[in-house]
Amino acid sequence: MYKYLSLKQLKSISGNAMLIGATVTMVACSGISHQSSSSSRQDWPVYGGDYTNQRLSPLTQINTENAKKLSLAWEFKTGVSASFQATPVVTGGVMYVALPFNHVVALNAKTGKEIWRYEHKRKSDWKMCCGPANRGVAVSDGKVFIGTVDARLIALDAKSGAKLWDIDVAEDTALTENTGLLSKADAKSKKEIYGGTGVGIAMAPVVYRGKVIVGVTGVGYGLHIDKPRLDAPLGAVVGVSGQYGRPGFLAAYDVQNGEKVWQFDTIPSQGWEGVFTETTSDGLVLNRDVAAEKENFKTHQDAWKYGGGSAWTTPAIDTKTNTLFFGTGNPSPQMNDVSRPGDNLYTVSLVALNTETGKIKWHYQQVPHDVWGYDVASPPVLFDYVKDGKTIAAVGQAGKTGWYYVNDRKTGALLTKSDAFVPQHNLFAKATKEGTVLYPGILGGANWSPSALDERSQTSFVAGIHAPIKYTLVDEPAKDDLPAIQYVSSEPTKDARWGVLSAINLTTGKMRWQVKTEQPLMGGVLATRGGLVFMGEGSGHFNAYNSDTGQLIWQTKVTAGVNAPPISYEIDGVQYVAVVAGGNAIFGFPSGDQVLVYALP
Repeated sequence: MYKYLSLKQLKSISGNAMLIGATVTMVACSGISHQSSSSSRQDWPVYGGDYTNQRLSPLTQINTENAKKLSLAWEFKTGVSASFQATPVVTGGVMYVALPFNHVVALNAKTGKEIWRYEHKRKSDWKMCCGPANRGVAVSDGKVFIGTVDARLIALDAKSGAKLWDIDVAEDTALTENTGLLSKADAKSKKEIYGGTGVGIAMAPVVYRGKVIVGVTGVGYGLHIDKPRLDAPLGAVVGVSGQYGRPGFLAAYDVQNGEKVWQFDTIPSQGWEGVFTETTSDGLVLNRDVAAEKENFKTHQDAWKYGGGSAWTTPAIDTKTNTLFFGTGNPSPQMNDVSRPGDNLYTVSLVALNTETGKIKWHYQQVPHDVWGYDVASPPVLFDYVKDGKTIAAVGQAGKTGWYYVNDRKTGALLTKSDAFVPQHNLFAKATKEGTVLYPGILGGANWSPSALDERSQTSFVAGIHAPIKYTLVDEPAKDDLPAIQYVSSEPTKDARWGVLSAINLTTGKMRWQVKTEQPLMGGVLATRGGLVFMGEGSGHFNAYNSDTGQLIWQTKVTAGVNAPPISYEIDGVQYVAVVAGGNAIFGFPSGDQVLVYALP
């Protein structure tokens, strides 16, 4: 039986005690742009490090022998204290950081000195669906691009921060649930709302061949009730049946003027119901009442108009085939399926598009007809998969279900699925009136946190979450001239919850090593050719591990939660590791406003 290792245990073991016996296989890259020129590879020019989203820095100055000497090189206080999830982008000696509420700062990446600041003015009448956090900017063609909480795409001058153009990506047409729809006997009907179905943009855009590509979020967010507390990572999320939400989409815009080039709707107007499959693609039973769904389909043939399918994180791009890969969110209404029969295509799917036209090439639906909130949220990663002596162009993704999926990049076929990297219980069980506890649930095994991938050793590094969730069905018949009420809520239980950093052998699907943390992991990881994996915690700890063994090599602590992905870059022969610290409100992690950069003395 596999045993998790605590940080305390890891501190006490030697680096040789956990050495991996696996053979490291050198893998040739099959046409993916790793942006391999010496200048760009010393930068961190795009969200995922390069178009593959591997988040593997080639830099080696900081390594397993000297990482324990890391110290703070500089710190920048942004003045905006709120959930901070951004990946800094570093290019040409400048660091560009997206702040909460869509402000942007440009900093000298060597000294931390502010160069310019853009202050975003939100639309006053826009309801913010999903909190103030933004995951980053894109920098290209002398411009800095950011998507906003009020569903705009803005281009700034990279030298001055002056606004060049500002377009509306989507209208605020989605109906939002409210507590008046809940049973009066339910204490949640009197709780405060801190989020609901709407539309905004959280992802960092990506620029490719003259197009800036971005997607919308929040279109199937559900009703978030009760302010998060320090002892609970999430209040209740409620899914109410009805015409809430709208279809999500991913779209491409001309970098010069913001004119739309193409749009892919994550919910098609035809065929969205699919084939009413009763299992996942690999045969796991989904516990669906297909007969009832087919009956409901007769009266809900317009369900696609409210279908959800947010696009939460930045796509990966195969530059050899001009193919874009991105994940989609849960269907709408969240968790409640009465008004949305069928497979709810293309929700909870990995989707491949033609980068030039936006036309779909294939989709792989991880969880058809999702009623648990299993968004494909962690960014997809492109790599060459090696198994049985064969090399296959593949796309990997760390699922909220707790498995790491590897799909064929050309066809979408599932090549393999790892062992579970978090505990699983009652998976795909339905909500009941008494409450059904399962895990991983809506918080996921891997949430939006980006993974990192070492193609040479065929290893993925995944930040995971163990958090038991209770799914409760409220179903009251009509009475005394009052209409019937039905909804589903999900809430964390009082059971222990924690995080786990996993190194997954993609060849075998087994865990190379795992490190257990006191709190759920939210933010993401960085791997380096120096043999290190960097990861932050909600407690304020920022850690470096030996990527071969999982041994903790270095740790520091700051006042805010470190709930964002780290990066690494080099200037004038000095390697830096950077991360932002601002916590995460949903998890109750302490807020802050720090950009932190570390180097060797």
